[in-house]
Amino acid sequence: MLEGLILGTVMLGFFGIIWKRNLMMKIIAMDVMSTGVVAYYVLVSTHSGLFTPILDRTKQHDYADPVPQAVILTAIVIGLSVQSLMLVGVMKLAKDNPTLETDAIERSNTP
Repeated sequence: MLEGLILGTVMLGFFGIIWKRNLMMKIIAMDVMSTGVVAYYVLVSTHSGLFTPILDRTKQHDYADPVPQAVILTAIVIGLSVQSLMLVGVMKLAKDNPTLETDAIERSNTP
C-alpha cells in the first residue's frame, strides 16, 4: 500500500514535468518527484526492531545503519539547492519574458 502511494507520488511528479508547460509548475513537479524518491529510500531503509545508532553500553541492541540517513539528508539539501537555482533562473527569464510558458519563451527566442 505504502509503496504504491510512493510510486504514485514519483509518477505524478514525472508526468507533471513532462506535461506542464509553465516553468513554475515544472519546478513544483520536480520537487514532488524528489519527495517521492526520498520517501522511497526511507521506506527501503526502515526495519523494525532496530534502534537509533546511539551507543548504550549497558544493553545489547541491533543498531540502524546511519549511512542511509546521511545520504538522504544530503539528497534533501542538494535538492533544495537545485530547486533554488532553478527558481533564480526562472526569475531571470521572467524579467525578459512576460510569460513563463515554455512554448511562448521558445517562440520569442527562436531566430
